[in-house]
Amino acid sequence: MGHVEAQTREILTAIDVPCGNAHFKEEIKMNKVLPIASLFLLSGLAVAAGFARRGNTPQTDQDAQVIEVSAKKYEFTPAPIRVKQGAKVQLRITALDRTHGFKINLNPDGSDKKGDPGLIFSSNDDCLKLEQGIPTVVQFVARTPGTYSFHCCNRCGIGHGGMKGQLIVEP
Repeated sequence: MGHVEAQTREILTAIDVPCGNAHFKEEIKMNKVLPIASLFLLSGLAVAAGFARRGNTPQTDQDAQVIEVSAKKYEFTPAPIRVKQGAKVQLRITALDRTHGFKINLNPDGSDKKGDPGLIFSSNDDCLKLEQGIPTVVQFVARTPGTYSFHCCNRCGIGHGGMKGQLIVEP
């Protein structure tokens, strides 16, 4: 007797259904239902495992301009960061010394905050937490030229208030 058949018999016995010839149809149904249910369960686990990747490290987009950025004791490097208008950009930010944060203005400095954002992000996170040694990917489209200020949004020490940077979108 195979593993599935044994499980089917256990289930049928547990619900007081005789496993003899009189209830052969119920046994066949269970023999078909159990493997199908197992298959759905396993596929659901596989799909869930695929979504279980860190939310802040999406797959690299082949069309995106990837820029490596480091965050360490009160500075972001490179400074400033320059990109072209219309470019799809991925900032791969790595905190080198401790946990930091990253928050960027959606509109260029000095512009009307009520208008459409100049940077279109793939995520709605306001303040991204940058764990030490773990690259965090920030993906956006640079739609409007201008200078966009960003800063550390996770208290990181005495010089935290000065941990700032700029992203310049050039026409």
